[in-house]
Amino acid sequence: MKFFTCSIIMSVFLQLSSPNPLGFWTLLPNILVVEVNGALGQQPLSCLGSPQDGSRKDNKSQDIIWKKNGVVEEQRGNSYSVELEESKGGGNYTCHREDGSLVNHTVVLIQEKETESRKIVEKINQGDYVQCLAQNYNGEFHCSWTWHRSRDAKVAFIEVWRGSNDGDTQCSLDTSTQRWTCSSGQSNFSCSVDEHGHGISCRDEQHCPYAEESKRIFVAVYMLTEDFLVENYSQQFYLAEIVKPDMVKISEVNTTMIEWSYPSSWSSPYSYFPLTFEIAQLRQGCKQCGNPCKRRETWTVQSPDILQITFKNRPKAVCVRAKDALCDSQWSEWSHLRLRGNEKKKTLAIR
Repeated sequence: MKFFTCSIIMSVFLQLSSPNPLGFWTLLPNILVVEVNGALGQQPLSCLGSPQDGSRKDNKSQDIIWKKNGVVEEQRGNSYSVELEESKGGGNYTCHREDGSLVNHTVVLIQEKETESRKIVEKINQGDYVQCLAQNYNGEFHCSWTWHRSRDAKVAFIEVWRGSNDGDTQCSLDTSTQRWTCSSGQSNFSCSVDEHGHGISCRDEQHCPYAEESKRIFVAVYMLTEDFLVENYSQQFYLAEIVKPDMVKISEVNTTMIEWSYPSSWSSPYSYFPLTFEIAQLRQGCKQCGNPCKRRETWTVQSPDILQITFKNRPKAVCVRAKDALCDSQWSEWSHLRLRGNEKKKTLAIR
């Protein structure tokens, strides 16, 4: 019993003595992010100035009324202490004169100490939370994620830069166009959130597709829940690492020939941005196959122009996909064309 009591006292002592918050910083004007570790703690706010100014017993500061999410609080005066416990404490804090007029406001967002268990976005392939892809080398890319089904969240802040971030990157939202801009001495990006909030589309305004990339792109997206919990999800990459061509268009020329061409969204000239194509054929029947490209014999070719294949005896289906010929990047999704014909020996001709 004595050991149990001592354990409780020690636990409470550690919780109270543990520094909380761990830190705080300004995300946007009047938006304060407070990093917590789950212990009890307090975060001071100020209405007219610093908390030290608010400690003075003058009539002006004592007339100030505080509200949290529209509900009047007991605390009065220039300074206010936000009570922190676990991930609670976030909210919209406003201070008013006794006549109800608004003096100032601060939105407090809670950021839990970095843990493996994220709460807002679910993991996708290879353990990442955010996946970024580019269709070409024009400087545009798209990052997407999957919201956790138990969370109602939205994008609160976007930060994008290239190279090192020495604190000079300035990001802002144009509310009229809903476009974010991030500018620094090294880069200039513009981004917008997708209509349904599942991703962002960005463009490097200073990118030259014909120059070799020397600095990585860094993307940080801050997700916010209705409970004022914020989490930061980030990625870093070269465009060459995330480029993934669009699907190749295949068409029938005649009964013995098919052809395909570069995706219309791919960078040009094709001689400077060549693609490698993988061709697959399905020779056996596949009546109920959703994707006939899964059962295939393949070979690869490279060409800066339109490609054609002539079959002596056509297979059941032909599939084509593409990737950057100069980088070890991702293949495009398979395009396939179902054909009818005898399953006899074929001949291949590429021109």
